[in-house]
Amino acid sequence: MKIHPRALEYKESMLPGLIPDEAELTAGVTVVPGRQYGFFTDTTLCIGCKACEVACKEWNALPADHLSLTGMSYDNTVALSANTWRHVNFIEKIRDGADGAMQLPPFQSNWRMMSDVCKHCDNAPCQEACPTGALFRTEFDTVVVQQDICNGCGYCVPSCPFGVIGLNELDGKAHKCTLCYDRLKGGLEPACAKACPTDSIQFGELSDLHSRASARVESLHAQGVNNAYLYGAPGGAGATGNLRHLHAFFLLTDRPEVYNLASAPSRGAERLLPCLVSGLLTAIVLTGATFGILAGSL
Repeated sequence: MKIHPRALEYKESMLPGLIPDEAELTAGVTVVPGRQYGFFTDTTLCIGCKACEVACKEWNALPADHLSLTGMSYDNTVALSANTWRHVNFIEKIRDGADGAMQLPPFQSNWRMMSDVCKHCDNAPCQEACPTGALFRTEFDTVVVQQDICNGCGYCVPSCPFGVIGLNELDGKAHKCTLCYDRLKGGLEPACAKACPTDSIQFGELSDLHSRASARVESLHAQGVNNAYLYGAPGGAGATGNLRHLHAFFLLTDRPEVYNLASAPSRGAERLLPCLVSGLLTAIVLTGATFGILAGSL
């Protein structure tokens, strides 16, 4: 693993304060306002350790939840919520049709694991649906909920095609991943990516992440993993509907639905004009029918 030359300047285990532009040392990225940042999640590297979940909860002071057994394999988190902004999916492919256990090559696994998170969509449906402007796009081109403006209307919850946003039961307001907005402003790598031991979650500028992801797909294809593809990246095989691209995109080896991802995500704004037109036509037809009935009764 390459070590940034600046790391040699910080040999002590206890430091007096933050390291300036620490993301350069931990992720090889300089965080600069005005640029696009995001996550590239390589599911082929995920080991299901949940370090990202723990780091997210610790940094954002999110309460523990889902402490009981769920019966869903090793998944005790179940889903993203107002209190859980990272969720590691555990998908166990035990059977292949009626032939019993899957016959796999040596050193292969039946597991499909993926750390799910808010996608910070390029044209975010939640932001379009917010009536108060509480959801805003930051200087790093990520989407964040401003709590002092959120009125708890919940319009953003059904507008998200990925089921990311939830309303907190205590304050009644919407909460979701901020892509560690506060850490980015301090030049730090997001907590989840920094904690990931296998680099399954990679943080960086989107243009660099897209190039890195494409190279990874080509490498996997060369190794015989022909079902590897990108979901949420421009030009990727994974559907993004009319969302253009996702700032948190994924490398998958199975159908999107297997990972609880929408195969054809859509925006409510796409259906606004057809709904208005159909409503107007319905009103015209009913008005005409009413006048016809009245005229016939005279």
